[in-house]
Amino acid sequence: MKTYGNYFNGEWVDAVNGGTFPTINPFNGESLAHVALGLEEDVDLAVKAARTAFDKGEWSGMDPRDRAAYFFKLEQLIADESMELAEAETMDTGMLIRLTSGMVVPMLGVFCKRFAEMAEYLVNPESRAQADFPALYWDYIVREPLGVIGCIVPWNFPLFLACWKIFPAMIAGNCVVLKPSSHAPLSLIHLARLIDKLGLPKGVFNLVNGPGSKTGDALVLNPSVNKISMTGSSAIGKDIMAKASIDLKRITLELGGKNPALVLDDANLEMTADGILYGGLLHQGQVCMSGSRIYVPKTLYSDLNELLIERAKTLVLGDPLDIDTDQGPLINDRRRQTVMNYIQQGIDEGATLLLGGKIPEDETLKNGFFLQPTLFGDATQQMVISREEIFGPVIALIPYESEKEAVQMANDTCYGLNAGIWSGDVERANQLARQLQAGTVFINDWHTLNPEYPFGGYKQSGLGREGGLEGFYEFTQSKTVHINFKQTRDDSHWFKILLGNAD
Repeated sequence: MKTYGNYFNGEWVDAVNGGTFPTINPFNGESLAHVALGLEEDVDLAVKAARTAFDKGEWSGMDPRDRAAYFFKLEQLIADESMELAEAETMDTGMLIRLTSGMVVPMLGVFCKRFAEMAEYLVNPESRAQADFPALYWDYIVREPLGVIGCIVPWNFPLFLACWKIFPAMIAGNCVVLKPSSHAPLSLIHLARLIDKLGLPKGVFNLVNGPGSKTGDALVLNPSVNKISMTGSSAIGKDIMAKASIDLKRITLELGGKNPALVLDDANLEMTADGILYGGLLHQGQVCMSGSRIYVPKTLYSDLNELLIERAKTLVLGDPLDIDTDQGPLINDRRRQTVMNYIQQGIDEGATLLLGGKIPEDETLKNGFFLQPTLFGDATQQMVISREEIFGPVIALIPYESEKEAVQMANDTCYGLNAGIWSGDVERANQLARQLQAGTVFINDWHTLNPEYPFGGYKQSGLGREGGLEGFYEFTQSKTVHINFKQTRDDSHWFKILLGNAD
């Protein structure tokens, strides 16, 4: 069985204490590899390498277009090894191979290229003319790197979520320490091997494996780290925010969601049913963007229920490496048990279990962490399954009387990551989108992200944005330079303000 190390200062190394941990294939429960267990000493070494590289100035002082050139090369390396990356992500996370190979890895290349193109925004300083400002003054803005960036990535979409952090951070001139999830580090280890081939200055990119409770905390608390960019649950985000406040680190947090979908009375039900299942069950519902609470007008409620049950029954559970599989396993047994506890709460609170909710009995699936896709009907706004992020294949249907009531219920949450509207009238849906408190609103779609636009949440779904130019600028700090072209004391207004008419 292979053993993988940490990556510091341009080299692959064992953990300081020699420890390792296994990473498990959720399809069959078998160990895939052993990975170096990085703890506080390992984090310190990685951060020191990054800090030294940044302070040298070779990378941070490089023309942004020259930094970008490395990432145009990385785009090609990703394309060359796309299947290896996709298989690593599938085997480590249980994500379908048709998702990793058809969407995740191709988008990795797209984001790599687009962030590299954004380097042009750092080349020329920005000047904003003011008509009433004296002509002998000039102000301009430059954007500079922050320093050392700690990037913490969860297990559900390691490659995709890492690329939103490490690519713009490094292209902007920062040096990075990446901490993958200990549940799914293999695809990011493979990506690190591709980055190693670029020949970057030593210390620009570093990777430390280990658990969030130890390795992640050490990264957040390290005083030489200037910013933390993290994707994860809202509870962990609050903890990171508190720890980062000790030395006022900058933070970007993309956190949880309990995302509502509003079905309007003019929606195409067949399209809507397919979209609801896609929005709620993609990657077994282990997605912060999942549409897990569906508001349905009472006039359409029975018809939509029937369609959802009919279509959900056709979903095939199986090996995620099989192209014909529709639903893979959950990441581990602990997550499965957590989801099953939520299902039992839904039953206990009086929701109607329409479909699923059990561990499948198929012998071929018995060693994996499988759970049937689960549909609840007759849910109410106050039920736990309607309010808490379940992070599993569970969808709750909530009937409503009026559109106003549906909007109020959709916004009645501490979250605000995304929302969706299903309607036959795009203009009507577009007006309604303005009323929903969410960072992204999908209309007749779900899980589609445009690299040109920012992504992030309202309320407890996060701070800051990832993707787009806004996400790129999250890894920079702006500096205003003010120039006074007056050359004599007599012409200098500040002498007159300070000293009056004195000579």
